[in-house]
Amino acid sequence: MPLTLTVLGTASPHPRPGRPCSGYLLRGGGAEVWVDAGPGSFAELQRHTDAKRLTAVWISHLHADHSADLLSAVYGFAYGGLTLPAPLPVYAPSHLAQRLAGFFGRPDAGFLSGVFDFRSLYDGHTARHGDLLLTSHAVEHDVEAYGLRAECEGRVLAYSGDSGPCDGLLHVAGGADLFLCEADIDRHCGGERQVHLTPEDAGTVAERAGVGELLVTHVGPTLTPESATERAAAVFDGGRTSTAREGDTRTV
Repeated sequence: MPLTLTVLGTASPHPRPGRPCSGYLLRGGGAEVWVDAGPGSFAELQRHTDAKRLTAVWISHLHADHSADLLSAVYGFAYGGLTLPAPLPVYAPSHLAQRLAGFFGRPDAGFLSGVFDFRSLYDGHTARHGDLLLTSHAVEHDVEAYGLRAECEGRVLAYSGDSGPCDGLLHVAGGADLFLCEADIDRHCGGERQVHLTPEDAGTVAERAGVGELLVTHVGPTLTPESATERAAAVFDGGRTSTAREGDTRTV
């Protein structure tokens, strides 16, 4: 199976009609991985695959626009007839299990043990499913956050998650064939911690990392996807730059 990326949602910071928040379906090497679970993405996931076929879930950070639809998945898997053959590995920052348990008013997440197998991420964490290798690198955000590097049969997909400019993004994206990158903000405010990228930042990372193609996503409300892509392309000199669109599937 070739390495492919299906866009489930790109909206920031809330879902919009026809645009769920961040979510992607990564397939390759016999594996199917749900990458980020923003609101609305679980329904879109089911347009493209049987959710019971998932091999794993990977969550970049615990902000709701990237993780809240795990609650929908719990209801689907535990009560909605989408019975899993075994607990689904969920790679995520620490405390995800406690967050979900709190929603249900439970002291811990033991009641979810038949649904999810929670596995904490750390900088340099790796996981292999079939011929798909997932490597996580810490990135700069206002909570614990990671970018993802996925490798399969010599092809590489990189995903920024949410991040400000940092060296971790270069570890994620170095030499990638396709770099899925946020461009959330119009500009940085002086003196504030930089926890998101401008379109120019995204183009700069793509240029420095030597990626084959930049795919712009997670564009915030002060920008349009089209303008963000155009601005990123102006910096990613000579590289192919395009806009992530819900429902699109790309072969890496």
